[in-house]
Amino acid sequence: MADLSARDDARRLNTPPLQGRGRGWGLSANTISELQTRATEMRRNPTEPEKRLWRVLSNAQLAGFKFRRQAVIGRYIADFVCVQKALIVEVDGDTHSDPVVEARRDAALAGFGYTVLHVTNADVMANMEGVREQLLATLQTLPDARTPHPNPSPEGEGLEAVEAQKLAIDSEGAVK
Repeated sequence: MADLSARDDARRLNTPPLQGRGRGWGLSANTISELQTRATEMRRNPTEPEKRLWRVLSNAQLAGFKFRRQAVIGRYIADFVCVQKALIVEVDGDTHSDPVVEARRDAALAGFGYTVLHVTNADVMANMEGVREQLLATLQTLPDARTPHPNPSPEGEGLEAVEAQKLAIDSEGAVK
């Protein structure tokens, strides 16, 4: 078993691996892997309302705010997440029918520092402009998130900004 990676060994033991990137959430490696697999599948097979809303949110089309689809946060999978504003947008349909479960989920996500906004399938399908205006108004009222997202973008978005910031500081630590 010496040839197992740290992640595979953690799965074998069903214990959280050393995450290093803030992805632990206190969940086992198997649970994290299962959530990631399920989120990937949900991205591949979105509902029609999710497809339509993604057309509005993708590529920073909504006033420059970037969103991610089906992001794993804790033991939950959020439909859409704006990391900059720590906003989760949930498209509520048949799977979001129990208000007690939804309230518990929203409270858990709020504990991670997120605001959750619910929009209905019907609104997305029949009143996209109203949904768009509601999202934009919510985004504009929220302050920028103060902590980095626990699941950094795998594409390394934002690295250029960090490099530019490093170049702006001289060897003595003063900003140029």
